[in-house]
Amino acid sequence: QVQLVESGGASVQAGGSLRLSCAASGNTFSTYCMGWFRQAPGKQREWVSYISTGGTSGYADSVKGRFTVSRDNAKGTLYLQMNDLKPEDTAMYYCAASGICYTLEFYYNIWGQGTQVTVSS
Repeated sequence: QVQLVESGGASVQAGGSLRLSCAASGNTFSTYCMGWFRQAPGKQREWVSYISTGGTSGYADSVKGRFTVSRDNAKGTLYLQMNDLKPEDTAMYYCAASGICYTLEFYYNIWGQGTQVTVSS
């Protein structure tokens, strides 16, 4: 079973950019739909984006136009490019793997440990 490790989280000022990475172990990465979720303090975890095995992507309305998801199957790595960051983007960001691309975390059965993104105004 694939294991996921996120990296790239940091503290940035509003308007800045970050790129998160999610490295997968094993050789089955390309067979999974990959998603990004985030959880802010005191709030439920929410879906951010997903990308299918074929490269089809989806975004939450709150990040559409600012975030871009991509994957490199040869490297077994998922990315999230985040531009024009806002204080409300502050959260722990998680990558997750699923057999189907969906916006509900119920469908994702493999999770990373998370990476913290903090955006100051």
